[in-house]
Amino acid sequence: MNLLTTKKKIFLLIDVVAIAVLVFLDQITKYLAVKYLKDKESFVIIKGVLELTFLKNRGAAFGILQDQKVFFVMIAIMILSVIAYVLFQLPLEKKYGIMQLILVMIASGAAGNMIDRIRNDYVVDFISFVIINFPIFNVADIYVTVSTILFIILFLFYYKEKDFDFLSFKQQKKYREFK
Repeated sequence: MNLLTTKKKIFLLIDVVAIAVLVFLDQITKYLAVKYLKDKESFVIIKGVLELTFLKNRGAAFGILQDQKVFFVMIAIMILSVIAYVLFQLPLEKKYGIMQLILVMIASGAAGNMIDRIRNDYVVDFISFVIINFPIFNVADIYVTVSTILFIILFLFYYKEKDFDFLSFKQQKKYREFK
């Protein structure tokens, strides 16, 4: 018995392609940062507000947990595994469309930074909001941050607890028993 419908397979294929495109965009921006910013002065986009500055980030957000490559790669693999599981389970209903997009963005950010850690032992960061002295970040960080904020907002104000019943092992067992 085939558990995945043709429509579900198409949606999963679209997810994989979207993740690949977003990771590619992240990696291209990091490549350009290395090529044009490494060992050079910051490139000022808006004086006193926004600059492009090359930084090797061997830690996580705000530079915490420096030189913990194996830890970060394992966390990324766990995140990607959970996202894959949820995408497989996600119902093909309109109300879950935004959730699908959020999961694709988080997966793309996790994968993009994981690639850097595996390849370089550090993550390439280059976007700097100097006006607020915010830590330097990259495109993958934008994917993760924006999608996580959206997820929290949706979880608090849009989705109800029952909307996540599809993730319950008990619920899946009941569903299979009725088939």
